[in-house]
Amino acid sequence: MSEETDGSPGGTAGGADGPRSGGADGRAGAPEHGPGATGAVDGAVPGGAWYQVGAAVVAGGVGVAGLVGSWGLGVGRLTAPGPGLWPFAVSLLITGLAVVLGVSGRGAADTERFTRASRRVAGVVVGLVGFAVLLPLVGFEIPSVVLLLAWMRVLGKEAWGLSVVVSVGTVAAFYGVFVVLLEIPLPRLI
Repeated sequence: MSEETDGSPGGTAGGADGPRSGGADGRAGAPEHGPGATGAVDGAVPGGAWYQVGAAVVAGGVGVAGLVGSWGLGVGRLTAPGPGLWPFAVSLLITGLAVVLGVSGRGAADTERFTRASRRVAGVVVGLVGFAVLLPLVGFEIPSVVLLLAWMRVLGKEAWGLSVVVSVGTVAAFYGVFVVLLEIPLPRLI
């Protein structure tokens, strides 16, 4: 009786987990790391270094925009902080991390290509920007209901009835807590 081994101490090719596939992508003989590695994770197609650099440029743009906007609010001093101090600190961190990503990401091969799922992320960002633009113009009620409704229908693929009830109910709850109970001066219609 002979037993086929895989070279590991006491291991067999079949083992309790079944035959070994070789690599992270499930192909026999494809190594997970080192020469010959595909860089793909869970079947994703690698995108290359320019995807990392592109992400760094976008993140850097967001960070710089945050720096400019928070500076305009006034950062004050550490002993007397202004309203822009924490946004400035966070934007500075984002900008710094974007620089690190841009420098270190140029040699990376483990990035994923932009796919249809990437468009969902872009849709979320566009929705948030639209929300931020409409908030001071028409109050928080309408943009909040529209944003929640869109996210539940498009991203969550929920039924219309549930989406409407949850969207309106959530905004009503926020109104009750923040406007009525806490008396926070939010831009609003009512």
